[in-house]
Amino acid sequence: MRIATSMMFDAGVANINKQWSQLIHLQQQVASGRRILTPSDDPVAAARVLEVTQSSDILTQYATNQQNATSALGLAETQLSSLNDMFARLKELTVQAGNATLSASDRKSLAFELRARFDEMIGIANAADGQGQHLFSGYMGDTKPFAGTVESGVTYSGDDGQRTLQVSATRMLEVSDSGKDVFMRIRNGNGDFVTDYAAGNTGTGVIDGGSMTDPTAWNALANKPIQIVFTSATAYDIVDATASVIGSGTYRSGDPIVFGGASMVITGAPLAGDSFSVAPSTSQSVFTTLGNLIVALESGATQPADAAKYSNEIGFALRDLDQANDNILRVRSMIGSRMNELESLDSMNQDLQLQYQQTLSNLQDLDYAKAISDLTRKQTDLQAAQQSFVKISQLSLFNYL
Repeated sequence: MRIATSMMFDAGVANINKQWSQLIHLQQQVASGRRILTPSDDPVAAARVLEVTQSSDILTQYATNQQNATSALGLAETQLSSLNDMFARLKELTVQAGNATLSASDRKSLAFELRARFDEMIGIANAADGQGQHLFSGYMGDTKPFAGTVESGVTYSGDDGQRTLQVSATRMLEVSDSGKDVFMRIRNGNGDFVTDYAAGNTGTGVIDGGSMTDPTAWNALANKPIQIVFTSATAYDIVDATASVIGSGTYRSGDPIVFGGASMVITGAPLAGDSFSVAPSTSQSVFTTLGNLIVALESGATQPADAAKYSNEIGFALRDLDQANDNILRVRSMIGSRMNELESLDSMNQDLQLQYQQTLSNLQDLDYAKAISDLTRKQTDLQAAQQSFVKISQLSLFNYL
């Protein structure tokens, strides 16, 4: 075989370039600490690295969502905590309002503070986050949810939705609560039934909130609401919604009146024709409860019958404030449960991220001992190729002439 001089030079240069390329590749691996610089280095491992990296990135996004969810829930919990603190003051003022020795000016002073608390409560209900999204407006975050006054009542302009964030592959977590559930949809009375007095009562009878003695019997009782109608100062009939008398009794102040699984106590001196109602509980907003209390304080009535109605209103306010406070505590407990879930998910995510990092390390991290050994060997190979080329390139017949 005839070997031309050009072939000798081309082969030498190609061999040196190949050694240089391999040396540079090894140097890049050592510099980056990565075994896989291009997919061709290890196609199977490179594909697996891509899968694990994508899973890790998704987990990172879930972690961001979890932080955002924790922030949103924490802000809502802070507002509701302030509201619970306010309820303590509201109850204190309501108990104080029940003092029979208060003058009309004293009651107006209490009403003045309650009006300030009313406005403060609307402010809490309309609270927004850092992006201007209202916390308690459902899906309609850009809509101010509550508006109104003591006289006109408060209306809700949001919806029943709960905004959610995906905090894991299988969990969409609620990060808000509807203002209707928090402030409006509150069971009045004792939660099962609500007692009330007739506006035309002329006696001094005062009814309490009542209690449930037999829920099955109450649920089976037909034709509600029920009226307790006084036929005299010492006798009463139990009348259903069809005006049928379903029971009667002798009245003694402070003795419980029991029928259909419900029990309530009337005190004072009702007169013939006075009546009290017992109806299934319905929803009543906390704003209505507070507004009714303010109106009662500002009524200024001084007649005995009016005083009895005022006492009834104070009792109703205490009862309904308790229901509203319990509802706020219920919402806060749900928020707390979600925040606990987020803590668990965060701990799980950290464990998964650690596993992903370990997997990536096993797939692509460089074995430095082997790489440095290969680098030294490749340097020797390159030097040998260069020196041998120098020797071979000097071979010529002209040297022997």
